[in-house]
Amino acid sequence: MLRSALKPRHLGLLAVALLIVIAFVQLGRWQLGVAEDEALRESLEKARGETPVLVETLLRPHEDFPNRLSTHPVSATGEFGTDQVVVAGRRLDGRTGFWVVAPFKVAATGATLPILRGFVASAADAPPVPTGTVTVTGGLAPPESPYAGPPPPEGQLGSIDTSVLVGRWPGELYNGFVFQQTEVPAPTATTLGALKRVPTPTGDTGFKWRNAAYALQWWVFALFALYLWWRTVRADTEDEAAMEAGDNGGRDPVEPGEKSQEQRDPHPS
Repeated sequence: MLRSALKPRHLGLLAVALLIVIAFVQLGRWQLGVAEDEALRESLEKARGETPVLVETLLRPHEDFPNRLSTHPVSATGEFGTDQVVVAGRRLDGRTGFWVVAPFKVAATGATLPILRGFVASAADAPPVPTGTVTVTGGLAPPESPYAGPPPPEGQLGSIDTSVLVGRWPGELYNGFVFQQTEVPAPTATTLGALKRVPTPTGDTGFKWRNAAYALQWWVFALFALYLWWRTVRADTEDEAAMEAGDNGGRDPVEPGEKSQEQRDPHPS
């Protein structure tokens, strides 16, 4: 079979088959991307359509963060504390900078809720917190893992780790934080300065299985192209074997040292 596979005609067919395989594999990957994009779009639309609920109805101070609440839109009314911190090494729109995180005392419980106010390119650009009673809305998020790098400068954190914040901010603390999106009364452009809101992560977006099935279909087609080439080579090998058997007069080959039928019976009746 190897001899047949190395024929120029079959090598040319193999090249065509490989081109088809590459094309079909890429089409399958494209369909997977469509599946992920569709799931992301539906997740974003669903998140935008949800009405924020009061944070105190979903979460209690110091309790473990329920994973089901991740990205859930919430609102909270209270006052910001002045002990604002920045979290280094964050990125937004291709820029590296800092997250601005401030304590927010929820009026209904008196507990502190960490609020991620936004992103700044420089720690010095972090604007002061609003004064008076405000209502903020945004998406809930669990606390981040402890920071394992070198100690950051004073006033900076390596992550939003509530085990660190609880020692910095007195009183009860919610075991989570909020990606702030809005604020009432609305801040002015002068008040916000260089602060940019950080979109709430979408979390688990699921999967569009219909498009994933299309991807699998393309990959099956790719395997089928290779199978057709193999079948062509095998058929050619079998044809050659049949032709060789025909050239031998249809007789079985004689093993060395063994007499043919004519030699064993020179005068058949």
